[in-house]
Amino acid sequence: MELLTYKFTIEHYELMEKVGIFQPEARVELIRGDIVVMSPVGLKHAVTINRLTRFWVQQLGEQAIVSIQNPFRIPDYCEPEPDIAILKPRQDFYANKFPVPEDILLIIEVADTSLRYDQTTKLSLYAESLIPDYWIANLENNTLEIYRHPQNTSYGQQSIIDRNEIPFAPLAFPDITLTLEVLYG
Repeated sequence: MELLTYKFTIEHYELMEKVGIFQPEARVELIRGDIVVMSPVGLKHAVTINRLTRFWVQQLGEQAIVSIQNPFRIPDYCEPEPDIAILKPRQDFYANKFPVPEDILLIIEVADTSLRYDQTTKLSLYAESLIPDYWIANLENNTLEIYRHPQNTSYGQQSIIDRNEIPFAPLAFPDITLTLEVLYG
């Protein structure tokens, strides 16, 4: 017999945050109705996010919003918190609503202990949500995994950048190129 589980909605999740069910320092996200504990941020993870943040803010200027470890919403049961999301620009910086998949140009997950999770659960969630460009900074191998063209629960195009001299660019900004040096120094 299969056990039934209770799936939390975004509204339930918000209420739990408001009433203090989660400790203020708790790192959790809502994925497919489940409350998932996120991995702690290690030094290499933090440094990689800092490098990418500086790069994207400098390169994009007013062309997009660089959102760092902030949630977006996939109705009705998901509120993931990617490491970096490049959002379509808005004058209000999304003050009146959380971004939704249609607002996202690129998601980057920085992965060490979360690598398998980012390659499976997050990948299928982002593909189903039609996120056009999904990158995983693979800290285990110092590579970059690029997933493009969502199709059902996966992506039609997958590539791995494993040499520092090969430039790559996001779909939304093909003139902005970077190499692995930006990620890993």
